[in-house]
Amino acid sequence: MHGLWQEIAGLVLPAECAGCGLPRSVLCDRCRAQLCGRQPERVWPQPRPAGLPPVHAAAQYGGAVRAVLLAHKERGRLGLAEPLGAALAGAAAMAGARGRAGGVRGRGGPLLLVPVPSARRAVAGRGHDAGRRIALAAARALRAGGLPARVVPGLRLRRAVADQSGLDARQRRANVTGAMGVAAGVERLWRPGRPVVLVDDLMTTGASLVEAARAVEACGGHVAGAAVVAAVPRMAGFHRWETGTDRERPAFLRETARKHLNGGTWR
Repeated sequence: MHGLWQEIAGLVLPAECAGCGLPRSVLCDRCRAQLCGRQPERVWPQPRPAGLPPVHAAAQYGGAVRAVLLAHKERGRLGLAEPLGAALAGAAAMAGARGRAGGVRGRGGPLLLVPVPSARRAVAGRGHDAGRRIALAAARALRAGGLPARVVPGLRLRRAVADQSGLDARQRRANVTGAMGVAAGVERLWRPGRPVVLVDDLMTTGASLVEAARAVEACGGHVAGAAVVAAVPRMAGFHRWETGTDRERPAFLRETARKHLNGGTWR
């Protein structure tokens, strides 16, 4: 019910850009471009943790991108799920393409987007599951672009974990190692060999993605890769953006960017 009131408020109250505060714009053109305007890049933490699948990020975490993610997750700006999902869709498409090109059996089925779970207490406190909401928006964007996709929210936290925000890399790994499991019956969706793409809003050290990959693969899943809306700037791989050597996008990404950077539904 709390989430429903948040959505209604977002429709009737005056909007300002979540990234920069520009009035009468849920997300202005400039901030939208920072979120969705680049080709997703392969990124990895330094040091890179063992077991981390290939990760693609749509944007660097900071500035307007950070503000938009926090506005959606912590302040209930639920209308931002669509642009965040569009950004995540581009990263997921590239991660999924890696799995399909790798000769994975069953690659004719939908791409399976598996959200990294949040603690129940955090979800209850926010009034909504931000990660799942963005994943659903990403799946819609993928399907609209002609790529079959399905969200499979099958991962569960089997024990309590601390808030990761105040922990260093070693503490984060200890906090989540062995914490995730798979809901009963979910594994039948990926056992034919369909590629799984883990999805999350943010990657910092990669600890949660490592644990999510372990849980999926322990139940017979094939993790083709992972996709995040944003990764912290110190990640290796972002230098391609900074030096201006961005490659030409695949057709799906070009069309998604054209749609969402020119009159998308969240204006």
